Amino acid sequence: MTDLRLSVLGYGLRSSLARVAHRPGEGARVTVVADHDPACRRQAVEQIDGVRTVDDHRKVIEDQDVDAVLILTPDHTHADLACAALRAGKAVFVEKPLDITVEGCDRILRTARETGTRLYVGHNMRHMPVIRKMRELVARGDIGTVKTVWVRHFVGHGGDFYFKDWHAERRYTTGLLLQKGAHDLDVLHWLAGGYTRQVQAFGDLMVYGDNPHRRAPGEPKTADWYTEDGHWPPHTQRALNPVIDVEDVSMVNMRLDNGVLAAYQQCHFTPDYWRNYTVIGDAGRLENFGDIPGGAVRVWNARRSGYRAEPDAEYQVSEPVDDTEHGGADPLIIDEFLRFVREGGRTDTSPVAARMAVAAGYGATASLRAGGVVEEVPALDPDLAAYFERGQV
Repeated sequence: MTDLRLSVLGYGLRSSLARVAHRPGEGARVTVVADHDPACRRQAVEQIDGVRTVDDHRKVIEDQDVDAVLILTPDHTHADLACAALRAGKAVFVEKPLDITVEGCDRILRTARETGTRLYVGHNMRHMPVIRKMRELVARGDIGTVKTVWVRHFVGHGGDFYFKDWHAERRYTTGLLLQKGAHDLDVLHWLAGGYTRQVQAFGDLMVYGDNPHRRAPGEPKTADWYTEDGHWPPHTQRALNPVIDVEDVSMVNMRLDNGVLAAYQQCHFTPDYWRNYTVIGDAGRLENFGDIPGGAVRVWNARRSGYRAEPDAEYQVSEPVDDTEHGGADPLIIDEFLRFVREGGRTDTSPVAARMAVAAGYGATASLRAGGVVEEVPALDPDLAAYFERGQV
């Protein structure tokens, strides 16, 4: 099997995906990386054997020796870069979120249909073992028909990952309820079997906004911008982004198109870092305790009772295929993308679902900034949705 020739736009925080995709002799190899930062280009050369680097994305998109493009750049660039690559006939992998506006997402989807070029969105949590186990139990009917979903996201390292660079600015993200929340909103939709139609939210910048320790404009992040066990408590953070205008805590209520009611909470100054999903059906409920190997999904569905810690069934979170990020999901999503580039067809990720996650996060952000008013989430053009549901064939 001839290796697919992959190019990468952006070699920053998600550069691990490029390294996972580089499999010379096994179906794919990264041939060129484009990044405006010389340090990122040097790192790419050090980490990917035989790769070529350029400073202009157009040199990649217009390259006839490229089969597919991985877009790993900051969120606000996704729509322009994805549409340019699709028009050039390159299969496209867009890291989540698909874009930072609903209009940008719809522009990408329309361009993919108009050009007939394959589009894939990197919602890798659909390949995380804990998510797949919950999805399996729901589909099997272990808790009956899903009626409500509650999600709590404890972002223990939020001060490091989201308040020291472009993530902290609305102009680049819309807000963290979209940028970070797109993962969980997509999973929530997947578990519930529907998409958000109405959304209402409250949120605030409660901790990092008052921290005066900011970098000067144009000053790069410090070498110790992230530590596993340091930078605690949150007010001890230093060298934050010069501009911080996104919320660090938010809570959202949702009504889905199938009647399911859902809630999502996100906090960037908790001491722990994990996600908790509670899915309640008309015949039981399930909940995850931990979201990596060592955690478990527990089900209560045999009888009524008072409080009891012991569930009626418990399923351990399986070991990943390797120790890469997101519980081993990254290699699996790259596997699916490469298969999709070669063969097309349906995938566990979905451009439609990616758009609807952005639409829910965008509407929720608008709601919280308007004092909690209910926002209607715009539906996607049914003909456009049908195109992608058929597998882009």
